Amino acid sequence: MANILVVDDELGIRDLLSEILNDEGHSVDLAENATQARAARLSSSYDLVLLDIWMPDTDGVSLLKEWAALGQLTMPVIMMSGHATIDTAVESTRIGAFSFLEKPITLQKLLKAVEQGLARSTAQAAPAAGQVAVVEAGSPVLPGVESIHHNLASSGRAMAQAGPEQHQGFDLDRPLREARDGFEKAYFEFHLAREGGSMTRVAEKTGLERTHLYRKLRQLGVDLGRNKRG
Repeated sequence: MANILVVDDELGIRDLLSEILNDEGHSVDLAENATQARAARLSSSYDLVLLDIWMPDTDGVSLLKEWAALGQLTMPVIMMSGHATIDTAVESTRIGAFSFLEKPITLQKLLKAVEQGLARSTAQAAPAAGQVAVVEAGSPVLPGVESIHHNLASSGRAMAQAGPEQHQGFDLDRPLREARDGFEKAYFEFHLAREGGSMTRVAEKTGLERTHLYRKLRQLGVDLGRNKRG
């Protein structure tokens, strides 16, 4: 079990990441801004930090610089953003960030990034400068700027080529509850495949809040990894 700090100004993202990481057996603290993140960092020791870039008071890159300057960057930090550029990712890396995740963050990408970050945390106290990976399921983690271009391009091609899986007819000679669960599982698998595994887009398509969606998929036994095209 690891101690993880999640810093993001969006309540839905904080709740979703917390639920997923708690289910993986980790202890998770939450902060909605840089002020709360500073206080948490001073009062606790963390094995990993997930840090959003765009926040209203102090942005994540500035907070990362602050921690580095104060000698508090003793744990791997994974930066998160839905609007950051390559330059922002590279700047974060130079400051000391371990890796960078693009939003929307799919389950498989999150778990892979966390696993790699915790492995780095175990191997050494602080991340090596100049090492970054835009984590993509099924892709090797390559250090530096070239990996960012490579993985972003691969992600775009995969999303464009991914198509919905076809589901055959259902066995209607079953109790209503079983038949309904079978339909719902096929329904969500269809949308996950069509949206390339993006939980955010599936939530928008199905009209469910992401935390509710994640719980529903677990309940139905949907294999999220199988629906992510790497």
